[in-house]
Amino acid sequence: MRGLLNFLVKYHVLFLFLFIQLVCITLIVRYNSFHRVNFLNSSNTVTGKIFENYIGVVNYFSLRKINDDLARDNTLLRRELQAVKLADIDLTLERRANPDLFNAISAQVINNSVNKQYNYITLNKGTSHGVKPDMGVIGSDGAVGVVINVSKNYSTALSILNSRWSVSSKLEKSNHFGPLRWDGNDPGVVALEEIPYHVHVAVGEKVITSGYSAIFPEGIPVGKVKSVEHREGDTFQKIWVELSTDFRSLTFVDAVENVNKFEQIELEELMKDE
Repeated sequence: MRGLLNFLVKYHVLFLFLFIQLVCITLIVRYNSFHRVNFLNSSNTVTGKIFENYIGVVNYFSLRKINDDLARDNTLLRRELQAVKLADIDLTLERRANPDLFNAISAQVINNSVNKQYNYITLNKGTSHGVKPDMGVIGSDGAVGVVINVSKNYSTALSILNSRWSVSSKLEKSNHFGPLRWDGNDPGVVALEEIPYHVHVAVGEKVITSGYSAIFPEGIPVGKVKSVEHREGDTFQKIWVELSTDFRSLTFVDAVENVNKFEQIELEELMKDE
């Protein structure tokens, strides 16, 4: 014990210097946006590399499930291709007449959380691969989240399981839409809000993205209605939606970008000014 005290007394100046340095760096990063962005990008790179190595080991023991997921996706794609062939649709002319509004970049999930109030996802793709902030993230089963921070080789995204964020979604049958928000409890269930009482909502009805934001295309699966609550005094129904995406087993996703996003945002901003 005496030796430890002597050590602390001998090097107390060094420890004090290091503590002051840590406080200064924390204040700079917290109150200076330029340094904060640089710090986030650097931390994304370091943590991303760690997660990538970790997920490589995990995936080695999960190859069977990954192969099953890929096989299922290939089967769905083959069915869609066959349907197109049977309908005798000229894809070339179709694309010339109505060009795709969204570009997609495939990525692997290398870190993910579901047990927090504000859950995030880390992807193994960054600016060098074309990933940008505000790109939507879509899995094989539906909507997943939105990219917020990007470094050269990695990116982090807000998950739908983040109570600070909502997704504009709608009922597939009636087209009535509202914000879809997680309440921080069950990671498999979210709430579709602002649906009036006069709208008939059936248990099992599909819920999809509305297309009213610049993040997701219209029609991406979100889930299906699990239950509907009519609370006295409330203006809207309380609709609980069972998510189509199992966030505990995310493996591969696509980061999607609306190529006309900025044109849409600029036009909408003009309306706000008026």
